[in-house]
Amino acid sequence: MQIKEITTTIHEYISIEELSQEDILVVKNAKEAAQKAYAPYSKFKVGACVLLENGELIQGNNQENAAYPSGLCAERVAMFYANSKYPDVPVKSIAICAYSNSKLQKNPVPPCGSCRQVLLETETRFNSPIKIILVGENKISIIENAKQLLPLSFNNNNLD
Repeated sequence: MQIKEITTTIHEYISIEELSQEDILVVKNAKEAAQKAYAPYSKFKVGACVLLENGELIQGNNQENAAYPSGLCAERVAMFYANSKYPDVPVKSIAICAYSNSKLQKNPVPPCGSCRQVLLETETRFNSPIKIILVGENKISIIENAKQLLPLSFNNNNLD
């Protein structure tokens, strides 16, 4: 028997002022996007902002539906739009934030499994890491790439 260990490195910041100007811009756009979310049922508004290598910023937010499985997460809204509008441009980073009852969540909210898979697919597609910035009121967590969010992932190698 072998034992293998998987580790994820998370950089935590107490204040947005500790981030680079580029990361601050992406975070501000994610917060703005969250305010436009369509979340009449859960009241849980999520915003995401994707920064592309060409400098474009793409916002996305969650879109709920009375038939719950028919909704879509903010991360996938932003990623799918970015990949459809700029199919040849790698994603540099994504910021994600969540509000409940109009208040920013105290701690960062990570992406769901489906969103992690989409982030990883885009990262793999362009062979370029995507910085993930998770924003909460008490701290901001930065993960260097999507592979760290989904280390035992399903990918194109599984299709051989």
